[in-house]
Amino acid sequence: MTSLSLTPWSGQGYDLLRRQNSPEMTEHLGGPETAEQLRRRHERYLALTDGQMFLAVLGDEVVGSVGYWTREWAGEPVYETGYGILPEHQGRGFAVDALRLCAERAGQDGSRPWLHAFPSVHHDASNAVCRKAGFEFVGACEFEYPPGNAIRCNDWRLALTRPDAG
Repeated sequence: MTSLSLTPWSGQGYDLLRRQNSPEMTEHLGGPETAEQLRRRHERYLALTDGQMFLAVLGDEVVGSVGYWTREWAGEPVYETGYGILPEHQGRGFAVDALRLCAERAGQDGSRPWLHAFPSVHHDASNAVCRKAGFEFVGACEFEYPPGNAIRCNDWRLALTRPDAG
């Protein structure tokens, strides 16, 4: 059995973004984006300097994405994470594996103490991913995503272990 791995975001990511841009995958994220919004997102991911986006890869097949980036939350600098596994690969633990691997990478960076995820309170599967990946439930909160779209989310957090912390 081949295990999931993460590779840095690349040109392959643009095709993945198009495949993820379905009503099914964006239901809790404000709906599908325009072609121009997808192009800009891809360019942002390629140029990201305050975190990193990854392709989730199984063997030689891209099955989804995960990443982390900096933000201020509750008055402190943290990392935020986001993830998405293509529908045909869902339900097999890949999102949990991708999220754990992403947390390891964010911890290696060592510049933030927490990794937060903000799934919609109505997205049961995404909340289950956070729980299974070892995140701690903080509580419900208001969140804006995409910009201009207020949603009710659950705040999940994971303490990041720095490599020098033993």
